[in-house]
Amino acid sequence: MIKGIQLEGLRIVGDPGEFATKYYNAGADELIYSDIVASLYGRNSLLDIVAKTTKDIFIPLTVGGGIRSVNDVETLLRHGADKISVNSAAIQRPELISEISSRFGAQCCVVEIQAKSIGKGKWMALYDSGRENSGRDAIDWAWDAIERGAGELLITSIDRDGCRKGMDLDLLRRISLRSAVPVIASGGVGSHSDICEAVFEGNVDAVAIGDLFHFDRATVGEAKEYISRQNINVRL
Repeated sequence: MIKGIQLEGLRIVGDPGEFATKYYNAGADELIYSDIVASLYGRNSLLDIVAKTTKDIFIPLTVGGGIRSVNDVETLLRHGADKISVNSAAIQRPELISEISSRFGAQCCVVEIQAKSIGKGKWMALYDSGRENSGRDAIDWAWDAIERGAGELLITSIDRDGCRKGMDLDLLRRISLRSAVPVIASGGVGSHSDICEAVFEGNVDAVAIGDLFHFDRATVGEAKEYISRQNINVRL
């Protein structure tokens, strides 16, 4: 398991299976596994990790990285994944979204959008873990993904990832206020208040958190207690 800043400068944090169990026992609502270099190397190597993890945890598990076909999705689901997340393959062949949604249901298909700011109110959609520019406007790509059958959007702000300076609320708001599907915010949580801002100001349905928990700057329980006190409905 690794963590970086703006998807670069990756450092090893620990064993993904051990952390998955730790977060499950601490009360996490869902886990996201993503092989961030899978598309770069043309692989899908999470099967063993997913199979081992689902023996010990009983919350939804979303898995992404290297998924190129409905057969890849089916294999991951058989190994215990509840949902899959696609980015690179969906940008390169958008039809994949509708293929997954039609076969397994929209609730199974999460489309991740890695967005990088290119000016005030503008973001470009990147892929291959932020290495490649798709040439597509990130917000337009969000609408396209929904129309093609995405059941959820995972919005990752590359500019905020690992920076601990709060989430890109403008980006989140522009997508979530028009989205017909749940929006998960990722990138930039540095404190408990950042989570609340994403909900109240970014209007998102959920927040994905890595750095805050990975480096023991807070626990899942502490975060949930804080946001519960701010009148956000959360499972304690």
